[in-house]
Amino acid sequence: MSIRVECYSGYRGELEPSAFWLGERRLAVRALTDRWYARQQRWFRVEADDGSMYVLRHDESSGNWEIAAYRRDA
Repeated sequence: MSIRVECYSGYRGELEPSAFWLGERRLAVRALTDRWYARQQRWFRVEADDGSMYVLRHDESSGNWEIAAYRRDA
């Protein structure tokens, strides 16, 4: 699922997500719990202000962001 992401200059000056949009709904990133890198991609595991965990993927060559995984916490 493609999304729109707001970023800030985080660890080592690289862009990190601070919020993302699901349609008209804005979700703030409460915590960035993990990050990892692959060739041409950056991945972020985040806890959003809706209490759920998301894995966001950024394709550096196209600039596109996607939700790669989602887990709702009860």
